[in-house]
Amino acid sequence: MEILLNNRKEEFENEKLSISELLMKKKLSFRMRIIKVNGTLVPKEEYDSTMIHDGDNIQVIYLMSGG
Repeated sequence: MEILLNNRKEEFENEKLSISELLMKKKLSFRMRIIKVNGTLVPKEEYDSTMIHDGDNIQVIYLMSGG
């Protein structure tokens, strides 16, 4: 499977995987983030059930605060 992750091509052996599996595989552990799949915001409680498929565009956006 080939996806676009933050504007970079990524390849996985899986035919599909959940957002939670993607986060574990890529070691994306920062807690303050939002995730969009093909431009649609995915709520955190749906990370286990939302499946990523070949050709999907995934954006992981980190939320930061500061002054």
